[in-house]
Amino acid sequence: MFTTIINTATQPSFVLAVLVSISVFATLITFVMPYFERGDLNQRMKAVAVERDEIRARERARLNAEQNRRGSLRQENNSSLRQIVEKLNLRKALVDDNTVAKLRSAGYRSPNALNRFLLARFALPFFFLAGAVFYVMFMGGLAEQPFTIKLLFCMVAAYAGFYAPNLYVSNNAGKRQKSIRQAWPDALDLTLICVESGVSIEAALRRVADEIAAQSTALAEELVLTTAELSYLPERRQAYENLGTRTGLESVKSVSQALIQAERYGTPIAQALRVLAQESRDQRMTEAEKKAAALPPKLTVPMILFFLPVLFGVILGPAIIGVMDTF
Repeated sequence: MFTTIINTATQPSFVLAVLVSISVFATLITFVMPYFERGDLNQRMKAVAVERDEIRARERARLNAEQNRRGSLRQENNSSLRQIVEKLNLRKALVDDNTVAKLRSAGYRSPNALNRFLLARFALPFFFLAGAVFYVMFMGGLAEQPFTIKLLFCMVAAYAGFYAPNLYVSNNAGKRQKSIRQAWPDALDLTLICVESGVSIEAALRRVADEIAAQSTALAEELVLTTAELSYLPERRQAYENLGTRTGLESVKSVSQALIQAERYGTPIAQALRVLAQESRDQRMTEAEKKAAALPPKLTVPMILFFLPVLFGVILGPAIIGVMDTF
């Protein structure tokens, strides 16, 4: 019976049917899931509040350690993921200077985010390699190809598994940057209104975070973290620089530099915010125009491959049938 199951599972028709079923199911899930999704704004803002409390506790511990002259206080995290990462020495092998910054740009700021990322980069190559070997050896994949091609396919699969976490994090970071870029001019306008009304910059950012959360949750998170860092970091300049570093957007970095200069020299910030908001809005419009201008070349190939043959068939089909009936 086991042999019959293996033979059935390795038949190309059965594999094709399974793949088609998975594709149909994924398509249905793609169309149906948006109707059942719930907004995660409250959950994400709660997570930001937790991180704000962690910043407060960390800065208080640092100040106490400096006062008591006992050095820095090291945070302990005795989770199983951290123990596995330390036993395998993955931090030294896989972590560079930009790894933590990329995770923060993608919205992963929990203590175990780096551990999960490192464990995924370590484990996924073996899973991808096992899947490629199973496909080649047991499912008859690449049966007509030589052994070197099969070996190259397995190596490429393992290589893809190694870089799959990087692609996932980069994709999420790109989505967050897009959300922040679209909502940033509106946030600057709201900040300008609050500042001109006499509200402090901390209260202004906190109010803007509440108002802009419905449009961009990612930007609301960053603004809440900035208000927390403004309250607890020893230098306010560092809080503004962290905002630009976490987002990775030039428009946000420009505003951060303007706020730093205003803090240092006491210059009015209202005019700078007004100019920067207009520049951000113009930049957003320019990017939209670029996408619109690039649309016709992108549509050329699909039109040639899919639209023109059908159009020719509809136009010339009756004429060809008439000629065939005549002769």
